[in-house]
Amino acid sequence: MAVCLAATLTYDTLRFGEFEDFPETSEPVWILGKNYNALTEKEDILSDITSRLWFTYRKNFPPIGGTGPTSDTGWGCMLRCGQMILGEALLCRHLGRDWRWAQGQKPREEYISILNAFIDKKDSYYSIHQIAQMGVGEGKPIGQWYGPNTVAQVLKKLAVFDTWSRLVVHVAMDNTVVIEEIKRLCMPWLDAAESAEAAVGGGVNGCLEGACALSEEETALWRPLVLLIPLRLGLSDINEAYIETLKQCFMLPQSLGVIGGKPNSAHYFIGYVGTCFLHSFSFPLQLSIGTLTPAGFFCRTEDEFDDWCMRIRRLSCKRGGLPMFELVDSQPSHMVSVDALNLTPDFSDSDRLERFFDSEDEEFEILSL
Repeated sequence: MAVCLAATLTYDTLRFGEFEDFPETSEPVWILGKNYNALTEKEDILSDITSRLWFTYRKNFPPIGGTGPTSDTGWGCMLRCGQMILGEALLCRHLGRDWRWAQGQKPREEYISILNAFIDKKDSYYSIHQIAQMGVGEGKPIGQWYGPNTVAQVLKKLAVFDTWSRLVVHVAMDNTVVIEEIKRLCMPWLDAAESAEAAVGGGVNGCLEGACALSEEETALWRPLVLLIPLRLGLSDINEAYIETLKQCFMLPQSLGVIGGKPNSAHYFIGYVGTCFLHSFSFPLQLSIGTLTPAGFFCRTEDEFDDWCMRIRRLSCKRGGLPMFELVDSQPSHMVSVDALNLTPDFSDSDRLERFFDSEDEEFEILSL
């Protein structure tokens, strides 16, 4: 990944990648669920890549915490990758996956609002300041390199304050995605409706009292989901048995990409062509991906989540690759329910539970598919 030390955001620099070097291959190019032909659709590929948000090292921003660092050079690469994967989710949430950035055209207001959420200042929802300070609660001092699982936990907490996007960021632990758990998080009115039904013995005039008392926002059918699945797919390098499954995940329309890296070197992968993975704001690289931690997906609606579940189950039935995680309807008996911990508002019990499963101390990890 090229390093930009200016505290600005620009897209013109993407052209430095010399798009002409993109391989002349008949093999399909996959970028976050979109399929391209490298021989006939180079400009479409470039347009897609330039429309992804790029955040990298910067300097001369206001001191973090008032007296802390004014640059994230050397320690902020994984934090920036976390910004990129969440930025992709926000683009999908507010503009749609088919939206494209165009040079010289006035950007949409939603796009400006998304960028404002990542400006390097303390009051932006997902700024380097907010991520670094929230990471202190995860045991990471400001200025220390993060592993991808720490980034996942921090983004989950910060998303709570973003009332415009109203995302549910869920980190599925123990390599297991529980459908029932996710649906209750994305449709919180279900619990209220069930409680009301138990209290009054059924509906009143076709409407449950408790459910009717909720606001319109609270009764929205589905809150958009960002699903991050911490994974371990090898020791020092990814087990080759997972390669094909990983590639297939880039083909899913719900894909948010893959984050991976070592201390002082993190990357955001957005797709693949042949045996090479597409690196954010660069072109195909044959990298030693190492092991993987959260796999990330975005589901705007319940139908999209149901479609994702169907596709994942199909993948698990295919030969030629190992499943990377388990998808179950309800919580297995061996899993500890976070809801049963009587969490305090700062989620401290949840944090301790999640760190119990955290394996980010390994030299290299990846976050997200």
